[in-house]
Amino acid sequence: MSIAFPNESREYRAARDALLQREIELQRQVEAVAAQRRSLPPGGEVPEDYVFDRIGDDGAASKVRMTELFGDSDTLMLYHYMFPRHSMDNRPKPTSGMFSELPTDEGPCPSCTALIDMWDGTMPHLDGVGGNLVIVAKAPIERVATFAQHRAWRHARLVSAANCNFRRDYGSDGVDGQPVPLLTVFRRWPDGTIRLHWASEVMFAPMDAPGRDAGDPEAVEPLWTLFDLATMPRFRQWRVGHLPSNW
Repeated sequence: MSIAFPNESREYRAARDALLQREIELQRQVEAVAAQRRSLPPGGEVPEDYVFDRIGDDGAASKVRMTELFGDSDTLMLYHYMFPRHSMDNRPKPTSGMFSELPTDEGPCPSCTALIDMWDGTMPHLDGVGGNLVIVAKAPIERVATFAQHRAWRHARLVSAANCNFRRDYGSDGVDGQPVPLLTVFRRWPDGTIRLHWASEVMFAPMDAPGRDAGDPEAVEPLWTLFDLATMPRFRQWRVGHLPSNW
Protein backbone atom coordinates (compact mmCIF):
# COMPACT_ATOMS: atom_id res chain seq x y z
CA MET A 1 0.00 0.00 0.00
CA SER A 2 1.26 3.46 -0.90
CA ILE A 3 -0.10 6.85 0.06
CA ALA A 4 0.72 10.41 -0.95
CA PHE A 5 -0.30 13.72 0.57
CA PRO A 6 -0.83 17.02 -1.26
CA ASN A 7 2.22 18.69 -2.80
CA GLU A 8 4.81 16.34 -1.32
CA SER A 9 8.11 15.93 -3.16
CA ARG A 10 9.67 12.69 -4.35
CA GLU A 11 12.46 13.27 -1.84
CA TYR A 12 9.94 13.49 1.01
CA ARG A 13 8.06 10.36 -0.10
CA ALA A 14 11.25 8.32 -0.42
CA ALA A 15 12.43 9.40 3.04
CA ARG A 16 9.00 8.82 4.54
CA ASP A 17 8.73 5.31 3.06
CA ALA A 18 12.16 4.48 4.45
CA LEU A 19 11.07 5.73 7.88
CA LEU A 20 7.87 3.69 7.62
CA GLN A 21 9.89 0.51 7.32
CA ARG A 22 11.80 1.39 10.48
CA GLU A 23 8.52 2.15 12.28
CA ILE A 24 7.21 -1.29 11.30
CA GLU A 25 10.45 -2.88 12.52
CA LEU A 26 10.15 -0.95 15.79
CA GLN A 27 6.57 -2.13 16.27
CA ARG A 28 7.66 -5.73 15.82
CA GLN A 29 10.52 -5.21 18.28
CA VAL A 30 8.18 -3.66 20.86
CA GLU A 31 5.84 -6.64 20.55
CA ALA A 32 8.76 -9.06 20.86
CA VAL A 33 10.07 -7.28 23.97
CA ALA A 34 6.57 -7.34 25.52
CA ALA A 35 6.33 -11.10 24.90
CA GLN A 36 9.78 -11.61 26.45
CA ARG A 37 8.75 -9.53 29.46
CA ARG A 38 5.60 -11.61 29.97
CA SER A 39 7.59 -14.84 29.87
CA LEU A 40 10.14 -13.92 32.55
CA PRO A 41 10.73 -16.71 35.10
CA PRO A 42 9.63 -16.15 38.71
CA GLY A 43 11.40 -13.21 40.33
CA GLY A 44 12.42 -12.84 43.94
CA GLU A 45 9.81 -13.31 46.65
CA VAL A 46 8.92 -10.07 48.45
CA PRO A 47 10.64 -10.05 51.86
CA GLU A 48 7.56 -8.91 53.79
CA ASP A 49 3.91 -7.97 53.43
CA TYR A 50 4.56 -4.23 53.35
CA VAL A 51 2.12 -2.01 55.24
CA PHE A 52 1.33 1.26 53.46
CA ASP A 53 -0.60 4.31 54.62
CA ARG A 54 -3.70 5.37 52.72
CA ILE A 55 -6.77 7.56 53.08
CA GLY A 56 -9.89 5.46 53.54
CA ASP A 57 -13.36 6.07 52.15
CA ASP A 58 -14.22 7.90 55.36
CA GLY A 59 -11.39 10.39 54.78
CA ALA A 60 -9.30 9.09 57.66
CA ALA A 61 -5.76 7.73 57.45
CA SER A 62 -5.55 3.95 57.62
CA LYS A 63 -3.22 1.05 56.85
CA VAL A 64 -3.26 -1.36 53.91
CA ARG A 65 -1.04 -4.36 53.29
CA MET A 66 0.59 -5.05 49.95
CA THR A 67 -1.35 -8.30 49.63
CA GLU A 68 -4.60 -6.33 50.00
CA LEU A 69 -3.66 -4.05 47.11
CA PHE A 70 -3.90 -7.03 44.75
CA GLY A 71 -7.65 -7.34 45.30
CA ASP A 72 -9.01 -9.89 42.83
CA SER A 73 -6.04 -9.47 40.46
CA ASP A 74 -2.89 -11.57 40.32
CA THR A 75 -0.86 -8.58 39.14
CA LEU A 76 -0.01 -5.35 40.96
CA MET A 77 1.77 -2.41 39.33
CA LEU A 78 3.32 0.08 41.73
CA TYR A 79 4.59 3.44 40.44
CA HIS A 80 7.18 5.03 42.72
CA TYR A 81 6.09 8.68 42.81
CA MET A 82 8.95 11.12 43.37
CA PHE A 83 7.17 12.92 46.18
CA PRO A 84 9.23 14.47 47.60
CA ARG A 85 11.16 15.28 44.46
CA HIS A 86 14.90 14.92 43.87
CA SER A 87 16.86 17.54 45.81
CA MET A 88 18.71 18.61 42.62
CA ASP A 89 15.46 19.22 40.70
CA ASN A 90 15.34 23.01 40.40
CA ARG A 91 12.26 23.28 38.22
CA PRO A 92 9.53 25.65 39.45
CA LYS A 93 7.26 24.58 42.29
CA PRO A 94 3.53 25.36 42.52
CA THR A 95 2.83 29.08 42.85
CA SER A 96 -0.41 28.76 44.81
CA GLY A 97 -1.77 26.73 47.71
CA MET A 98 0.08 25.03 50.56
CA PHE A 99 2.70 23.53 48.25
CA SER A 100 3.89 26.96 47.21
CA GLU A 101 4.90 27.50 50.84
CA LEU A 102 6.90 24.28 51.21
CA PRO A 103 10.61 24.08 50.40
CA THR A 104 10.97 22.99 46.77
CA ASP A 105 12.59 19.66 47.64
CA GLU A 106 9.66 18.69 49.88
CA GLY A 107 7.12 19.02 47.09
CA PRO A 108 6.19 16.62 44.28
CA CYS A 109 8.11 16.03 41.06
CA PRO A 110 6.49 17.95 38.16
CA SER A 111 7.14 15.13 35.66
CA CYS A 112 5.65 12.43 37.90
CA THR A 113 2.70 14.71 38.57
CA ALA A 114 2.09 15.22 34.86
CA LEU A 115 2.21 11.46 34.36
CA ILE A 116 -0.39 10.85 37.10
CA ASP A 117 -2.53 13.63 35.59
CA MET A 118 -2.68 11.54 32.41
CA TRP A 119 -3.15 8.24 34.20
CA ASP A 120 -5.99 9.49 36.39
CA GLY A 121 -8.46 9.59 33.50
CA THR A 122 -7.20 6.25 32.21
CA MET A 123 -7.65 4.36 35.50
CA PRO A 124 -11.29 3.31 34.95
CA HIS A 125 -10.39 1.90 31.53
CA LEU A 126 -7.34 0.08 32.95
CA ASP A 127 -9.42 -1.36 35.79
CA GLY A 128 -12.04 -2.47 33.29
CA VAL A 129 -9.59 -4.74 31.49
CA GLY A 130 -8.04 -6.17 34.65
CA GLY A 131 -5.31 -3.62 35.31
CA ASN A 132 -4.18 -2.84 38.84
CA LEU A 133 -2.04 0.29 39.31
CA VAL A 134 -1.20 2.00 42.61
CA ILE A 135 0.90 5.13 43.14
CA VAL A 136 3.42 4.91 46.03
CA ALA A 137 4.83 8.16 47.41
CA LYS A 138 7.34 8.65 50.21
CA ALA A 139 5.69 11.78 51.60
CA PRO A 140 3.18 11.42 54.45
CA ILE A 141 -0.20 10.26 53.19
CA GLU A 142 -1.99 13.40 54.43
CA ARG A 143 0.27 15.55 52.29
CA VAL A 144 -0.17 13.25 49.29
CA ALA A 145 -3.95 13.30 49.67
CA THR A 146 -4.01 17.08 49.93
CA PHE A 147 -2.04 17.40 46.72
CA ALA A 148 -4.25 14.84 44.96
CA GLN A 149 -7.27 16.96 45.87
CA HIS A 150 -5.45 20.04 44.56
CA ARG A 151 -4.84 18.22 41.24
CA ALA A 152 -8.48 17.00 41.18
CA TRP A 153 -7.39 13.36 40.85
CA ARG A 154 -10.48 11.18 41.15
CA HIS A 155 -9.34 7.69 40.15
CA ALA A 156 -5.63 7.39 41.02
CA ARG A 157 -5.04 5.00 43.94
CA LEU A 158 -2.48 6.61 46.23
CA VAL A 159 -0.55 5.18 49.18
CA SER A 160 2.47 6.26 51.17
CA ALA A 161 5.54 4.21 52.06
CA ALA A 162 6.66 6.77 54.63
CA ASN A 163 6.44 4.15 57.40
CA CYS A 164 7.71 1.03 55.65
CA ASN A 165 10.80 -0.13 53.76
CA PHE A 166 9.19 -0.81 50.39
CA ARG A 167 10.77 2.02 48.41
CA ARG A 168 14.19 1.44 49.93
CA ASP A 169 14.05 -2.32 49.30
CA TYR A 170 12.99 -1.89 45.68
CA GLY A 171 15.44 0.81 44.66
CA SER A 172 13.32 3.94 44.35
CA ASP A 173 15.11 5.55 47.30
CA GLY A 174 18.78 4.87 46.73
CA VAL A 175 21.66 4.76 49.20
CA ASP A 176 21.75 8.56 49.03
CA GLY A 177 18.04 8.73 49.82
CA GLN A 178 17.22 10.40 46.51
CA PRO A 179 14.07 9.19 44.70
CA VAL A 180 13.94 7.36 41.37
CA PRO A 181 10.71 7.17 39.31
CA LEU A 182 10.48 3.39 39.04
CA LEU A 183 7.60 1.25 37.90
CA THR A 184 7.51 -2.19 39.52
CA VAL A 185 5.23 -5.09 38.63
CA PHE A 186 4.47 -7.87 41.10
CA ARG A 187 2.71 -11.20 40.51
CA ARG A 188 0.81 -13.42 42.89
CA TRP A 189 1.56 -17.02 42.00
CA PRO A 190 -0.91 -19.91 42.39
CA ASP A 191 0.64 -20.89 45.74
CA GLY A 192 -0.03 -17.37 47.05
CA THR A 193 3.61 -16.26 46.89
CA ILE A 194 4.14 -12.62 45.84
CA ARG A 195 7.15 -12.10 43.61
CA LEU A 196 8.63 -9.21 41.67
CA HIS A 197 7.94 -9.81 37.99
CA TRP A 198 9.55 -6.75 36.37
CA ALA A 199 10.96 -3.32 37.21
CA SER A 200 11.92 -0.42 34.94
CA GLU A 201 15.63 -1.07 35.43
CA VAL A 202 16.54 1.04 32.42
CA MET A 203 16.57 3.90 34.94
CA PHE A 204 19.78 2.40 36.35
CA ALA A 205 21.53 1.96 32.99
CA PRO A 206 24.70 4.05 32.62
CA MET A 207 24.05 7.38 30.95
CA ASP A 208 26.91 6.70 28.52
CA ALA A 209 25.34 3.43 27.32
CA PRO A 210 24.78 3.38 23.53
CA GLY A 211 21.49 5.05 22.65
CA ARG A 212 20.83 6.08 26.26
CA ASP A 213 18.95 9.38 26.53
CA ALA A 214 18.95 11.15 29.88
CA GLY A 215 15.37 12.16 29.23
CA ASP A 216 14.21 8.77 28.00
CA PRO A 217 11.28 7.48 30.07
CA GLU A 218 9.39 4.23 29.89
CA ALA A 219 6.71 3.65 27.27
CA VAL A 220 3.99 4.38 29.85
CA GLU A 221 4.45 8.13 29.30
CA PRO A 222 2.06 9.28 26.51
CA LEU A 223 3.39 12.83 26.59
CA TRP A 224 6.85 11.73 25.46
CA THR A 225 5.36 10.02 22.41
CA LEU A 226 3.62 13.28 21.50
CA PHE A 227 6.90 15.15 21.96
CA ASP A 228 8.57 12.72 19.56
CA LEU A 229 5.86 13.16 16.93
CA ALA A 230 6.12 16.91 17.30
CA THR A 231 9.91 16.61 16.73
CA MET A 232 10.61 18.10 20.18
CA PRO A 233 13.89 17.08 21.84
CA ARG A 234 13.14 14.85 24.80
CA PHE A 235 15.94 15.99 27.08
CA ARG A 236 15.09 19.67 26.73
CA GLN A 237 11.46 19.04 27.58
CA TRP A 238 12.41 16.97 30.62
CA ARG A 239 14.60 19.79 31.88
CA VAL A 240 11.95 22.43 31.31
CA GLY A 241 9.27 20.32 32.97
CA HIS A 242 5.77 19.32 32.00
CA LEU A 243 3.66 21.67 34.06
CA PRO A 244 3.01 25.40 33.72
CA SER A 245 4.62 27.69 36.27
CA ASN A 246 1.27 28.28 38.02
CA TRP A 247 0.56 24.59 38.71
